[in-house]
Amino acid sequence: MSQLNIPEGYQQVMPYLIVKNADAFSRFMQAVFGAAEKMKVMRDEEKIMHAELQLGESTIMFSDATAEFPQQNAALFVYVADCDTVYDRALGHGASPLMAPDEREYGRSAGIRDAFGNTWWITGSASSANEQAEEE
Repeated sequence: MSQLNIPEGYQQVMPYLIVKNADAFSRFMQAVFGAAEKMKVMRDEEKIMHAELQLGESTIMFSDATAEFPQQNAALFVYVADCDTVYDRALGHGASPLMAPDEREYGRSAGIRDAFGNTWWITGSASSANEQAEEE
C-alpha cells in the first residue's frame, strides 16, 4: 500500500462546510468551541474562498456559499471538556437547542443547530455546578 502524503497538522478526513456568512461561522466556532483560525483566503473583500479552523487536533475547512458551490451543511460530533458550558455558550451565540444536556452511556451529551444550518452533537463531562445540582 502506498504511503499517504498528508501535510503536517492535517488529518486523513476533515469536514469541509460551505456556509452562508463564513466569517460569522468562524467567529461562532472561535467563541463557542475555542477554535483557532489556521488559514483564511478571501474570494473578495467580503467572501471567504477557503478557511481552516483548528479545534484540538482536528481541522475544519469551510468557505462562503456561491452560485457554483451552494450551501452544504453537516452533522458533526465533537468532544469537549464541559458539555453544559459549551451547550449554553452555543445557545448564547445564536444556536437552537436540539437536545438539552443529558447523561448517556457514552458521556454527557447535547445537540444544537448553529445559525448556519449545521447540527452539532456535543459530548463531554458535566460542569461541576451541574454535577453538584444533580447530587442534591
